[in-house]
Amino acid sequence: MNFPLLKWIEPRKPYRLGLALSGGGAKGLAYVGVFKFLEERGIRPDVIVGTSAGAIAAVLWADGHTSDEIREMFAGREFSEFARVQVPTTGLFDSRGVSEFLKRNLRAKTFEELRIPTIVMATDLDNGCGHRFSSGPIVEAVRASCSIPIIFSPVVIDGVHYVDGGLFHNFPVSIIRDSCEMVIGVNVNPYTARKYSKNIYSIGERSFHYMFRANTVEDRRLCDLLIETEEFGHYKLFDLKNIDHIARVGYVTAVRAYNRLARTADKNNKLLRAYPPPKRTAPKSAAPKRQAAGEVGRPRQRP
Repeated sequence: MNFPLLKWIEPRKPYRLGLALSGGGAKGLAYVGVFKFLEERGIRPDVIVGTSAGAIAAVLWADGHTSDEIREMFAGREFSEFARVQVPTTGLFDSRGVSEFLKRNLRAKTFEELRIPTIVMATDLDNGCGHRFSSGPIVEAVRASCSIPIIFSPVVIDGVHYVDGGLFHNFPVSIIRDSCEMVIGVNVNPYTARKYSKNIYSIGERSFHYMFRANTVEDRRLCDLLIETEEFGHYKLFDLKNIDHIARVGYVTAVRAYNRLARTADKNNKLLRAYPPPKRTAPKSAAPKRQAAGEVGRPRQRP
């Protein structure tokens, strides 16, 4: 008996487009510019995953705030508003200011209330593994995702101590890759060999930067569109004074990454087919003035 050849049909994935946002401290202000670009192109993800600064940006955008509104939330802010010096038992700073900021600006209280499904990555310090928060209260989950060890105290949720999600998943593309047909990844924490001061703060910041970078290599390869630039590395971890500059870098980098993909990718690229570049219209040339009857070819007389 002859059996007809069966064509393999790939199972449909739960989400069409996913957006992955890396950690990076104040460099996450670049997301303001990236969101601006996505809004202009009408690109709306079906799921977002974020770590640390990317987690803050993710929940604010998923809550329905525009890029301009998010920029205003951070305009004029100081690091001291998000972190307060404390007696260093479990961390140099208390990060409850992050919770207060989120409570003031989030309309949603739980993940289920967000307009876009969102995953926040943290690290389970007690069991030594990454942890996904995608249901229940938002605020403490995001604060946990931002709690860089030593700098900030761990956040206790249901008896478990959580710290920054960057220890295992600083660029969490792999968390949503299998669930999405396409993934746009934004990495605001690329490697840059810049000079640094030989003090405890700078050494600690540089060490965390190397550690976070080490677990992003594979995730970078998993993106259909990767948005990153070494220029992100020119800003410090807690630099809140250059919001417009950093946001501008984010916008320009997103535009360049998309245009580069449009120039180099195959015509059947899923992302470009779903979100094609705008068509350029040739400028209309001015129509020549019509001459009156009888004037064709007649030279103008000089006075």
